[in-house]
Amino acid sequence: MAAEALIVIDVQNDFCPGGALAVADGDAVVPVVNRLIERFEHVVLTQDWHPAGHSSFASSHPGKQPFSTTTMPYGEQTLWPDHCIQGTRGAQFHPGLVWTKAELVVRKGFRPPIDSYSAFFENDRATPTGLGGYLKERGIVKVTLAGLATDFCVGFSALDARKLGFDATVVMEGCRAIDLGGSLAAMRKQWGEAGVKVI
Repeated sequence: MAAEALIVIDVQNDFCPGGALAVADGDAVVPVVNRLIERFEHVVLTQDWHPAGHSSFASSHPGKQPFSTTTMPYGEQTLWPDHCIQGTRGAQFHPGLVWTKAELVVRKGFRPPIDSYSAFFENDRATPTGLGGYLKERGIVKVTLAGLATDFCVGFSALDARKLGFDATVVMEGCRAIDLGGSLAAMRKQWGEAGVKVI
């Protein structure tokens, strides 16, 4: 297993029931993810980590509603309810997540002008988080992904893992989707084209 890593995406309070951007049944991933963490020698977690007033928040765009879109310098951006604000309870990992084994926590979305879905790149598709280099330096060639949400942060992380040359597998049982206007089907199509494995 030395050449494999588990990447657990954004299993945080704000993405679970009762949270500011709750994914339906989001907390159901926790026991599945915990079992995966037990199995893997190398575990990396991502954590959405927005400053207050982040540009991806609908509240930062007068007259805009959550889940509408706007055009940013890097392209179209979905606008979200305020969520995962640095240091808040909503940004903390779900209390049931047994995450202490993680070797690395990658915080993303902390740059005010740009959102970050992927564990590997910001939404401009060019600014790296450094995770790709970290994994390559550790000799990791294969990544398995689970977490929230399937069609956004998990999805783009899997695509970027392939773009960087990693073998990538998504464990669907350990994910839940937002499914905004068919976004889950669209993501699954992109995975197929990119060679992401789904189990």
